[in-house]
Amino acid sequence: MKKLHILVSNDDGIHAEGIQTVAKELRKFAKVTLFAPDRNRSAASGSLTLTNPLRPQKMDENSYCLNGTPADCVHLALNGFLDEPVDMVVSGINAGVNLGDDVLYSGTVAAALEGRHLRLPAIAVSLAGKNYYDTAAKIVADLVQKMPENLLQAQEILNINVPDLPLKDIKGVQICKLGYRSPSAQIIATEDPRNETVYWIGAAGEPQDNGKGTDFYAVSQGYVSLTPIQWDMTAYQSMEKLQNWL
Repeated sequence: MKKLHILVSNDDGIHAEGIQTVAKELRKFAKVTLFAPDRNRSAASGSLTLTNPLRPQKMDENSYCLNGTPADCVHLALNGFLDEPVDMVVSGINAGVNLGDDVLYSGTVAAALEGRHLRLPAIAVSLAGKNYYDTAAKIVADLVQKMPENLLQAQEILNINVPDLPLKDIKGVQICKLGYRSPSAQIIATEDPRNETVYWIGAAGEPQDNGKGTDFYAVSQGYVSLTPIQWDMTAYQSMEKLQNWL
């Protein structure tokens, strides 16, 4: 059988511990090509760079970094940069969770969605901390090897969040819906050395819908959350109401 070829990207940058750990684990059974931003591009969402040239740099035989976003990386890799066909996209391991409405901002999730948009099965994986990347890597490798070819619909990816625990302490895997957070904290105004006012985006809001069945709940209880998500954001339940209003 032909060896599986996996494209691995992220939003924490090519040198991040998460991407290096998952790549090492996946290489035990697959060919792995890394194509990731040259620096941290967290919360880049699905943005593509349209007004500046993109300059891929080869790090080693199967590793590239790019002066662009996570979506740029996957877009370039799959749209003509790589000569060899790719079978799957894995994005992560992100340093920190992507739960609930985090997925709207996440560059990790966006890289996986870009891979799915380009017709490949795709997984986004995040760790609820910065310690046990090896746990998340082993869980992803196990899921990838067991994943049926047509498990997901054409627009869907898997969003996986792993508790920051040793593998032996993970209680299992739960299929979950996305929860959601309360609004984020207010912006933070400070002064730079020239006495100019500068602003920082406030911290993410606290979980608001985090009950049983949500990804927030599963991870808080020591379970891996596995959520199928899609890029079709149409609110179908409101279409008839809007039509009647018109």
